[in-house]
Amino acid sequence: MWFKISGICGIITPIITLTLISLAIGSYPPFSWTENALSDLGVQEGITAILFNSSLIIGGILTLIFALGLFLYLHNMLGKIGAFTFILDAFALSTIGVFPENIKSVHFYASVAFFVLFPLAMFFVTASFLQMREAKMGLFTFLIALFATIVWAIQWTIQFGPNVAIPEALSAFSAATWSIVLGYKMLRHSSH
Repeated sequence: MWFKISGICGIITPIITLTLISLAIGSYPPFSWTENALSDLGVQEGITAILFNSSLIIGGILTLIFALGLFLYLHNMLGKIGAFTFILDAFALSTIGVFPENIKSVHFYASVAFFVLFPLAMFFVTASFLQMREAKMGLFTFLIALFATIVWAIQWTIQFGPNVAIPEALSAFSAATWSIVLGYKMLRHSSH
């Protein structure tokens, strides 16, 4: 039953979170992909901040449920380390929403933690899948982790633009893709 709930969370979390973030972007016409960070949406007046911050808080809570299922799904030590790191990543995601950009130090550290912990967790999860002889899922997870890492390497070298909305969105889409695929896998596992 827990795998089923976790799997469902893995599938619906990206859909809910990205939909709310898209609505926040749509509600704030001055938003620029090159001149803004996504977190700039969290300090705008009215519905924009509510949509953006609630997307991260809800997303973090649902990701936590998904990550706890992942902790049970991965049987070896590398998997447990990866799942625990992913649990910390879920907390970081919610923290970004609880402490918006105008609470500078907490928000900054939560944001950095979120974007660093995700690929780190995925590298451990990759090793776990390979130990479990799930080579396809291991390779897929590795490519997701590599993509999320390269995006930030590009931002800090040649740059997508003067601000970070583009690498944030690309990292989020990679996490969303992985979450949906693994959520579906866990959902199928729960039915056997």
